[in-house]
Amino acid sequence: MSERIAFRMNLNPGQTAEYEKRHDEIFPELSKALKDAGVSDYSIWLDPESNHLFGILTRTDDHTMDRLPETEIMKRWWKHMADVMETDANNVPTQVGLKRVFLLP
Repeated sequence: MSERIAFRMNLNPGQTAEYEKRHDEIFPELSKALKDAGVSDYSIWLDPESNHLFGILTRTDDHTMDRLPETEIMKRWWKHMADVMETDANNVPTQVGLKRVFLLP
């Protein structure tokens, strides 16, 4: 089985092109780490009026996403992205979980 989750992050104003460029050049090791952790069908959408980023991903029931923040590749990616988006003091992107309120039957 799998589950789909969604979350919101915040892009710094004027950073859309840079954010997209960096994701076009995502570290291959990070893509592998995400897949190895049980993540698939991962996309990020931007609301250009608010600079909110909306992430949606599917993960397996036995995913290991909770271990990703401990990995060197995730820490390196967060540091790489810290200047273009809102993060905490450890470069972790500020995230707000989203609640699904509708699913097409």
